[in-house]
Amino acid sequence: MVQKYQSPVRVYKHSFEMVMAAYEKRFPTCPQIPVFVSSEVLSEAISNDSSLHVIERSCKLNVDAPRLLKKIAGVEYVYFIQKNTLNWKDRTLLIEAHNETFASRVTVLEKCSYSVHPENEEWTCFEQSASLDIKSFFGFENTVEKIAMKQYTANIKRGKEVIEYYLNELIAEGITEIPRWVPPEQKVPAKPAAPPCDLPPHPTPVSRLALNSLAHSSGKEASNAADPSNPDADKLDAEYIERYLGQLTPMQESCLIRLRQWLQETHKGKIPKDEHILRFLRARDFNLDKAREMLCQSLAWRKQYQVDYILETWRPPGFLQECYAGGWHFHDSDGRPLYILRLGQMDTKGLVKALGEEALLRHVLSINEEGQKRCEENTKIFGRPITSWTCLVDLEGLNMRHLWRPGVKALLRIIEVVEANYPETLGRLLIVRAPRVFPVLWTLVSPFINDNTRQKFLVYSGNNYQGVGGLVDYIDKEIIPDFLGGDCMCTVPEGGLVPKSLYQTEEDLENSDHIKLWTETIYQSAHVFKGAPHEIVIEILESSSVITWDFDILKGDLVFNIFHSKRSPQTIKKDPLTSTPGVDNVQLIEKSWVLGVDYSMVESSLVCREGESIQGSHVTRWPGLYILQWKLTGPASCSSNALPRVDDMLASLQVSSHKCKVMYYTEVLASEDFRGSMTSLESCHSGFSQLSAGTTSSSQSQSSSLVSR
Repeated sequence: MVQKYQSPVRVYKHSFEMVMAAYEKRFPTCPQIPVFVSSEVLSEAISNDSSLHVIERSCKLNVDAPRLLKKIAGVEYVYFIQKNTLNWKDRTLLIEAHNETFASRVTVLEKCSYSVHPENEEWTCFEQSASLDIKSFFGFENTVEKIAMKQYTANIKRGKEVIEYYLNELIAEGITEIPRWVPPEQKVPAKPAAPPCDLPPHPTPVSRLALNSLAHSSGKEASNAADPSNPDADKLDAEYIERYLGQLTPMQESCLIRLRQWLQETHKGKIPKDEHILRFLRARDFNLDKAREMLCQSLAWRKQYQVDYILETWRPPGFLQECYAGGWHFHDSDGRPLYILRLGQMDTKGLVKALGEEALLRHVLSINEEGQKRCEENTKIFGRPITSWTCLVDLEGLNMRHLWRPGVKALLRIIEVVEANYPETLGRLLIVRAPRVFPVLWTLVSPFINDNTRQKFLVYSGNNYQGVGGLVDYIDKEIIPDFLGGDCMCTVPEGGLVPKSLYQTEEDLENSDHIKLWTETIYQSAHVFKGAPHEIVIEILESSSVITWDFDILKGDLVFNIFHSKRSPQTIKKDPLTSTPGVDNVQLIEKSWVLGVDYSMVESSLVCREGESIQGSHVTRWPGLYILQWKLTGPASCSSNALPRVDDMLASLQVSSHKCKVMYYTEVLASEDFRGSMTSLESCHSGFSQLSAGTTSSSQSQSSSLVSR
């Protein structure tokens, strides 16, 4: 398996020329990086105007590996070839490196770049990416991979420290400014030379410029605001990560950046905030594939049920506000928002009977959405990353009545939904005054709780929560609520019994407005099988009408087509024994139909990958019937004299073994109502209003047709 690394943008608050002078001091050897033994210049070329400098080196590394492994491999040192392309005119340095030792067994590729900060020309940005592919290594492939990743990540941050070390050394020598490169015909008389400094054994333009520098440096704080016109606006800055997301290891930073880049490519304009992406990575121990799958399922769920707008649309009934004994109460000693739940005082049976499971779930989701907002606010207030909240659960009054089976079922459903869609939002759970019946409840719910979440539980029975080792270790004394012996008046409702007059029958609950708000959705789901595409028909009464669509690929890779039909299709229903409840599969195009005769393609086929979110539109040229089709991707076409590729054959076998799933919504708009972008579509509500910092939309409309991704 190929291991990849992508760094965030690291910023040096020094000019590009100063950073280059510091960088050259690393050669031919660097005591600050013990693994780097020495280097030797293989070739060097400088353009006539000195604006371009290309140098190639052989670098000798002493990898920290077991002696036995080195003996088996028959090498003491590892050699890399490094090519540096320094462009003084554009103020960029591109570094490309690959391994020379064991090149047939192991492939290591690295690319680094230094460039001018897009918002402050007196600062310098650094980015780094690398890949490791171990084909074979005497049976020690896993060991070599671990050693290589450990060595690499250990030296990533050290690289920045080394540059800063040499920058400080230059400043101590009186070198604080290095003039920029100018074309030979524009050169001005040389300024007085600065005090001499030690030069690398191979003089370069940077070292010659350093001799003519004068003391001067200044810089203004750069803004983190993203500029859509700037290609670098979406890149993550290392200081931003530390300030708003917390301390991450280099590989964790890489996972965040790579998942974020993937979302930018597949979910145009609807990217969740970085802290939300990071929660899913943490929930899956930074396994990129597992985190991506979990996040995509959650984003589709939010979109289908319009969870992003729950804080605007959900209005809990009056009796719920009085009888639901839970609410926000300041923050804990770490700055996390504090939520208090007096579960023992709640009439869970009455709430379920009066409100229903779905409406109760919706209320809990609104609490989680509010919690995410409070975390963002506390991050700004306390000046450090706060991405989770603390929950204080008081179980006084808990008894067998709370173990009523439908109530426990509703609780398990809530836990399941929250675990899947709000991972790593619970920082700590403090359970106080746990009665003897608590172990029974814990036995029922604990299997549904993630192991990482379970480790955050602290349970106190009796009065153990008082004094040292109790709540005061996690909540400031002046914030502990009065009903737990504190001095702070708590405004959280005390709960109580729900009047039986408010109980509803199952039929009443199904017709309840609260249920309709939650269960009714504009989206439909369909399964797609090999040889069984899913198709829908849309009747267009007037030409120039606009067919719009919004769909998410929940599983598998699909091809999307849109056809104009000259015949009226007959619905081909799938065998009910093989169909999935709530998920359709309908075929409309009969096998006897001929493409170009009975129906024609009006848009080019669009290949859609798993996890992608697709929006687009088509301006119709004729009235009549239009068919939208989703079908499985087929193997790449081969020329008549070429054999099919093995990869294509394996892919087709793999695809045929499972079904794909798509969630979609379509709408027809009059041409005068279409504004050339997805803002015209009702399903623009799929934008992550609560999760994304901003939403961009494609406004590239054409007079005839448009397919946008």
